[in-house]
Amino acid sequence: MPARMYSLGALLALLVPALALAWPVDLVRPLELDKEQFQKLAAVEWVEVEDPSVAHVEVLQGSNELLLSGRKPGRTLMLLYAEGRFAVWRLTVGNPPDEDVTPRLAAARKACPDLKATQGAERALTATVKDAACRAALLEVLRTDAFVARDLELTFDVPALQEQLTSFTTALQPLGLEARYSGAGLVVSGSASREDWHKALWELFRRSAGRVPLEDRVEVKAPEPSAATPDAGSDVKPEPPVEIEILKPAPKKPARKKAQ
Repeated sequence: MPARMYSLGALLALLVPALALAWPVDLVRPLELDKEQFQKLAAVEWVEVEDPSVAHVEVLQGSNELLLSGRKPGRTLMLLYAEGRFAVWRLTVGNPPDEDVTPRLAAARKACPDLKATQGAERALTATVKDAACRAALLEVLRTDAFVARDLELTFDVPALQEQLTSFTTALQPLGLEARYSGAGLVVSGSASREDWHKALWELFRRSAGRVPLEDRVEVKAPEPSAATPDAGSDVKPEPPVEIEILKPAPKKPARKKAQ
């Protein structure tokens, strides 16, 4: 039997990581079309909406409060960051059609033989992730609204963790970052612009099944100052003087005497 990591759900409660990531979302938040709503949080530094055409969200300065509004019917994701932690919410606007999770669950049960799932008021999902096929099938289930993060209890075999790490590396290397496991958690390090750092957080979320304790060691580069406008005065060469011809007035004609 291959060696196994401890249950990630249990480790999350024990380690209280600096950052946690992965499908499914932490919360599903319904919004009304063209109507503003407020959401008070304990702390928030910044948010980023995956598709701003569906929903608009802004942080009200100095209040730890969000202003949310729906722009068009549909679904999108929102990443929230504060105090070294982040969460991802699903924002739904209007009444988008429900996603049928039944065929995805059936495929996941074939790929993960010990998977158990219940829906409704007591929804929960437990499984042992043995390999890449099981992980891929689970990701298809977790991308729907059928479960949120607190509903999961996953146990990973080492081959599945290695395959997931390879997926992380593929996404992070172009951004100048690297990832490695330390115990049951993931350490991400390197130096990146703020834009690439945000991209890295999104990629880690999308590629991971279940919660993973994450230690964020990314050094966010300060934005490069914009190029100064050159002083045009120092580059202007003096033009040669223009010779101006001063015309002399025409000589006056002597007055003609009138004939007597």
